[in-house]
Amino acid sequence: MNRQILFHGDYFTDFYKELDLKVKEKVKHVLELIKQVDRVPEKFLAPMTGYDGLFEVKIEYQSNIYRIFCCFDEGKLIILFNGFQKKTQKTPKNEIEKAMRLKKEYFELKKQRHD
Repeated sequence: MNRQILFHGDYFTDFYKELDLKVKEKVKHVLELIKQVDRVPEKFLAPMTGYDGLFEVKIEYQSNIYRIFCCFDEGKLIILFNGFQKKTQKTPKNEIEKAMRLKKEYFELKKQRHD
């Protein structure tokens, strides 16, 4: 399995730049795993229930939890959206809404390019 990972806008890179070196290494490791492993364990990549095609990449480092929203496009392509450090049990609604907005924007732009 070899998936391709793309970034929509600068949301992911802006988030990534703010992370410390060890967390960046962990993020890279998890993204590599997602690219190469046929069935990615839910510990690292899980669908967001009730959010039509939205997934979250899960990264834990020491006692910190990080999330990156993404979606699949054409099966083997993963599009990364916004990321954040999770401070509570519940995923912040504004982060989910932002991800859904970015997902919609991504597919609209893609459609425009193909029209």
